[in-house]
Amino acid sequence: MADEAPIQDVPIGGEMIRLGQFLKFAGLLDSGGDVKEAIIDGYVTVNGEVDRRRGRQLHSGDVVGFEGRLVRVRP
Repeated sequence: MADEAPIQDVPIGGEMIRLGQFLKFAGLLDSGGDVKEAIIDGYVTVNGEVDRRRGRQLHSGDVVGFEGRLVRVRP
């Protein structure tokens, strides 16, 4: 079994952030177009499950994965 990637905490300064915004905020993707494509193509996970909703609301403790990186939402 492969080693899991370390989880990086990313404080968002609030209670909630949308998935598309968080991917850019956390530095996983650079542009809105890249975010839209990655989500639609099923390359993004939330708490281990593929999620194709750019507007998905993320809350503290949610873990987002993309290309082997894991980032956790923190308030």
